[in-house]
Amino acid sequence: MVKTLRESKAKLSELVEAASRGEDVLISVRGKVKARLTRATESSGGLTGREWAQELLALQRRIGVRGKPKLTSEQILTESRADRF
Repeated sequence: MVKTLRESKAKLSELVEAASRGEDVLISVRGKVKARLTRATESSGGLTGREWAQELLALQRRIGVRGKPKLTSEQILTESRADRF
């Protein structure tokens, strides 16, 4: 289904409902598709607020948030990307 931005603004709740049922909703601006609404996938659980806070504190201790950092930004990115593979 393709809708203009104007139509999308007027009927957003209907379009979200259609997307939640599995229908792709394309939104166009001046005749060109600019966005897509799709059904959201189930959350994999992720971190709880407490777990996230603990992870953040550990990261702050590891990289040093005051003064000179313990790790460079390049080292931090390399470490975070290593988990992806």
